[in-house]
Amino acid sequence: MRLLRYIGGRLLLLLPVLFGTSVLIFLLLRLIPGDPAQVILGLRATPERLAIVREELGLDLPVHQQYGQWLGKLLQGDLGKDFRSNEAVISLLSVRLPVTIQLTLMSLTMAVLIAVPLGIRAAIKPGGVADRLSMLLGLFGISIPDFWLGIMLILFFALGLRMFPSSGYVRLDHDLLGNLRAFFLPALTLAVGLSAVLVRITRSAVLEVLELDFVKFLRAKGLREQLVIYQHVLRNASIPIVTVIGLQFGYLLGGAVIVEEVFSLPGVGRLIVSYTLERNYPVVQAGMLVVAFLFIVVNLATDVIYALLNPKIRGAGI
Repeated sequence: MRLLRYIGGRLLLLLPVLFGTSVLIFLLLRLIPGDPAQVILGLRATPERLAIVREELGLDLPVHQQYGQWLGKLLQGDLGKDFRSNEAVISLLSVRLPVTIQLTLMSLTMAVLIAVPLGIRAAIKPGGVADRLSMLLGLFGISIPDFWLGIMLILFFALGLRMFPSSGYVRLDHDLLGNLRAFFLPALTLAVGLSAVLVRITRSAVLEVLELDFVKFLRAKGLREQLVIYQHVLRNASIPIVTVIGLQFGYLLGGAVIVEEVFSLPGVGRLIVSYTLERNYPVVQAGMLVVAFLFIVVNLATDVIYALLNPKIRGAGI
C-alpha cells in the first residue's frame, strides 16, 4: 500500500509536466513558418479557397481556442485526423509506435548486454584488457555520430558482407527472423552510443562499492569472488546503473529519428519529421505527446525501481 501511495504521489507530480508539455508542443508548432492550408491546396490556391480550408480545419480561431478544442478531444481519446488523408491519427500511431518501441528495446538490450559485463570486468581489474576496452568503447561511442555509424554499418554488413538488409521493415508477426535481421543494424547503431555512457557508469559504480568495508569483510570470510561481485557488489552498485538505463530509454524514444531515417524504418520519429514538413499539426502534436508520455512513464518506472533498490528510501517507508 505504501508503494502504491508513492506511485500515486509521483503520478500527481507528473500530470502537470504532461500538461505543460502539451502546451509547449502546441505553441511551438504554431511558431513554425508555413500554412497547412497552403500545403494542402498548393501554391496556386486562391485566397477564398484558403480561407475555406482554414475554417474547416479550425485554423481561423485564436490559438487558445484551438488548444482548448484539441485538449477537449484529447481527454476524450480523440487524437484528431490527418489533414491530408483524413485518417485517424491513432491509426497512424498504432502502426508506427511498435516500430520505435521495438527499436528502443533492442538497442537498450544490446547496450546492457555489452556495457554492464564489460564495466564490471573493468572495475574488477583496473588497467586490464577489459578496462582498456571500456575506455575505447566510451571514447568511440560518444565521439561517433549515429548517422555516420549507421551508414558505415550499412556499407560493411549490408552492402559488403550482405549479412543484413540495408533498409526496410518486416513485421514481427509476419517473419520473426526477417524482423530481427531488419532491426539488428539500427539497434546496434543506437546501442553503441548508449553503451559508451553505460559502461563508464557501471565501472565507476562498481569501483566505488568495491572500496567499501563490507566487501573486504565478505572476501575475508572466504566467499567466492563471483558471489561477492554479482550478489552483493552489483546489487549495491545498481542504483546509478538503473537510473542511467531509465533516462537513456526515454532519450532513445525521442532520439531514434536519425536512425529511422538512415535505415528507412517507419517509426514515430520519422513520422513526426515528415509530417512537420507538411505542417500537419494533429499528427505531429499527437506523436510528440505520445513520445513525451512514454518518456514520463519510463522515468516513473525508473523512480519506483530506484526506490525499491535504495535502502534509505525503503527505510523511510516505501
